[in-house]
Amino acid sequence: MSLLEWLAIAVTILTVYALIKRLETRLVLFTAGFVLCLVSMDPLSALNSFAKSMTNNSLVMAICSSMGFAFIANYTQCDRSLVHYLAAPIRGLGVFLIPICTAVTFFINIAIPSAAGCAAAVGSTLIPVMLRAGIKPAAAAAAVMGGTIGSYLSPGTSHNPFVAEMAGIDVMDFIAFHAMWSILCGVILVVGLLVVCMFLGDHKGEKVDVEAQKNDNFKPNPIKAIMPLVPITILVVGNVWLPVIKMGVAQAMVLGAVITLLVGFAFDRTNPQEFSKQFFNGMGKGYADVMGIIIAAGVFAAGLRATGLIDTFVDVLKHSNDIARWGGSLGPWIMGTITGSGDAATMAFNEAVTPHAPEFGMEIKALGALAFLTGALGRTMSPIAGAMVVVAGIAMANPMDVAKRTALPCTVAVFVLALFMV
Repeated sequence: MSLLEWLAIAVTILTVYALIKRLETRLVLFTAGFVLCLVSMDPLSALNSFAKSMTNNSLVMAICSSMGFAFIANYTQCDRSLVHYLAAPIRGLGVFLIPICTAVTFFINIAIPSAAGCAAAVGSTLIPVMLRAGIKPAAAAAAVMGGTIGSYLSPGTSHNPFVAEMAGIDVMDFIAFHAMWSILCGVILVVGLLVVCMFLGDHKGEKVDVEAQKNDNFKPNPIKAIMPLVPITILVVGNVWLPVIKMGVAQAMVLGAVITLLVGFAFDRTNPQEFSKQFFNGMGKGYADVMGIIIAAGVFAAGLRATGLIDTFVDVLKHSNDIARWGGSLGPWIMGTITGSGDAATMAFNEAVTPHAPEFGMEIKALGALAFLTGALGRTMSPIAGAMVVVAGIAMANPMDVAKRTALPCTVAVFVLALFMV
């Protein structure tokens, strides 16, 4: 290995440390990548990567439109209506509230793909229901946290269009490819959390008298509850049964937003002007928060390439499919756990390594899906993840106690994926 490659390893270690210390993710990744390009005497590589990622049409359209729709679903309280009607039939199930709440969260997370946003919307309803049934706070929070990997079945999740474009396939085709594995992870979390919580006696806590909803005059509406599911339904039906309505993610999200506006105006006289502001604010938030990480990860990957470290790493992987299998699973998982984010490490890995998958006998779509699923599992068992802090706060539990309950099922899921997915 050359001196530049050793320097790249040192910078990578510092980058990981900075992410663990919760420094701003985009700043850390961009700075690391730009510094590596500078010492490699190729600063233009960093700038070119930045510019290229900024204008990635398929990613910008899918991510920004999905975030815009998520904002208006929250603004119109359609997401709260969906949670309310899904939660109503499960009250009074005792210990089985734990797996049911995990499954409900998993399903809702497909429609509300933000982990923290879904945790807030679902947790405010389901966690009080579990507390009133005598389930301990940490277990109630863990039940919701365990379901926040459902977003990987959503076409609006950044990793789906990112890897799909890399593999040269349609987003829905890519989701269909990893759907079985994503659902399997959900099943492992559902069953695993029930086993762990029963072993810890979490269903024998004192019943807590709390209100399931804030006293804010919220009135659930069954029609509004359907709205968060409209774009996903359009995409699935169009791709599977009715090709005549087949459309892209952005088109489905905009159409869903229009229908939601009409429903919101019919029932609540939703202000179209404020509705429009919320949608475009969500699009801007999607670009800033999600595309920002993708852009910065691209710069970091450009820096690693400029030093020659990526080429050396790929040469090593060419000689062993097992190294690629475990590197693509354990790496993002460990990083997701220690940084609290399944995005930063996964994006960097998929940007730098996954395009070379065919060179060491793997498919791009398989390695890309393996990396982002294990990264999400790492985030789900991290005590410092944003969604973890949200659910722990709602339940008034220690995030570390919640993480202790999600850790074992997540670890089992990671090894199942590593052994059987690729």
